[in-house]
Amino acid sequence: MTGMTSSARPLLNRRLAAFGTTIFAEMSALAVATGSINLGQGFPDTDGPEEIREAAVRALRDGRGNQYPPGPGVPELRTAIAAHQLRRYDLSYDPDTEVLVTAGATEAIAAALLALVEPGDEVVALEPYYDSYAASIAMAGGTRVPVTLRPQEDGFRLDLDELRAAVTDRTRLLLVNTPHNPTGTVLTRAELAAVAELAVERDLLVVTDEVYEHLVFDGAEHLPLAAFPGMRERTVGIGSAGKTFSFTGWKVGWVTGAPALVAAVRSAKQFLTYVASGPFQYAVAEALRLPDSYFADFRADMRAKRDLLAGGLERAGFKVFRPAGTYFITTDIRPLGEKDGFAFCRALPERCGVVAIPNAVFYDHREQGAPFVRFAFCKRTEVLEEAAARLRTLAG
Repeated sequence: MTGMTSSARPLLNRRLAAFGTTIFAEMSALAVATGSINLGQGFPDTDGPEEIREAAVRALRDGRGNQYPPGPGVPELRTAIAAHQLRRYDLSYDPDTEVLVTAGATEAIAAALLALVEPGDEVVALEPYYDSYAASIAMAGGTRVPVTLRPQEDGFRLDLDELRAAVTDRTRLLLVNTPHNPTGTVLTRAELAAVAELAVERDLLVVTDEVYEHLVFDGAEHLPLAAFPGMRERTVGIGSAGKTFSFTGWKVGWVTGAPALVAAVRSAKQFLTYVASGPFQYAVAEALRLPDSYFADFRADMRAKRDLLAGGLERAGFKVFRPAGTYFITTDIRPLGEKDGFAFCRALPERCGVVAIPNAVFYDHREQGAPFVRFAFCKRTEVLEEAAARLRTLAG
C-alpha cells in the first residue's frame, strides 16, 4: 500500500480534473518518435537578435539579476515597457505603479484571473482559445463562457450580438485575445469599439492578451483595447518578449494597467513565481528599445513565411484561412475528405512526416473545431519548404 492514499478520493482537485497532458506534449513527442517536422507547437527554431542575446550574457557576467530581482520587475525593464506603450500606442503608464513583469504571458494570465475573479464569476472568452485560459479560469473558480469566432470566407470573425448576449449579471470579466491564437484574427477598430462600449455599459473588467502585437499583416493594425474611451481604468493588458524577439525560453512577460489593477495582479503573482528571469529582464529592456526597422523586418520575414506555408497547404488540398496576425495558420481538412482533426493530426506524421495541432483542443464546443487544424510557420524557410513538399503527398 506504500504510496497509495487511504481513500478513493481523486488526487487531482476537481477544478483541474479535466486538464490532462496537453496536446502540445503529445504531438511534440510524436514528432520526435517519427522524425517529423514539428509545425505544432509555436516556438521559433532560431534565436532572436544576437545583440539581445549578448545583452543577457553581459547581464549575467556583470552580476545583474543573478539574485532575486525586485518583485515588480527590474526598473530598467519596467521603464522600457512604459516607453514602448507610449511610443507605439500613445498609452502612458507609470513604470513604478502601472507595470508588472511576469514569468511569461502565461503567468500574467493566471495571476490576473486569480486576482480578479471570484468563485462563481463568469468569464467570457473568445473561442477557440489558448489552452491556459480554461485552466486559469478553473483555478480561479470562475465559470467559462465561450463566444465562438465563426469561420467566414476571409477568416474567423466575432459575432458582436453573440458577445453581447453572453454577458449576464454574473459576468465579471472579458478575456480578449487579439491578434488571436489560433485563428490569426485581428479585431478591427469597429469591433474593439463595440467591445469597449459593452465593457463600460456593463461595468466589466477586461484582460487583453496582446502577445502577438507586432505580428500583423496585410494592412491589419493592432489596437490596444486600453486606448478606447473608458477602458484604461478597467483593462489589464498583457504582453510578452518571447513572440516578438524569438526568445520564448526566457519567459519574460508583463502586465500594464491602472494602479489598483496592477496591485491586485501583483498580489496573486507574488505567490506563483514571486520573481523570474532576472538577467533576461535587462536584455528585454534593450530589446524593447530596438529601432522600428527591427519590428518591420521581423513582420516582413514572418509574412513571407506565412505565404510560403499557406501556398504549400493550398497545393496539398487544404482550405486555408490566411491569418491577419500571429504565426499560426488554421486550415479546414474537409476538402481532403477528412472531418476529425484529432485523428488527422495523429496520423499525419506517419502519412507525410509533419506534425500539426487539432483546433478542437481550443474549444469548449469540440464539434465546432473538429475539422480545423493549426500549423505554425515560425520556422526556418528551408524547414517550411520541406514541410510543404511533404504535405503535397496528401494531394496525390
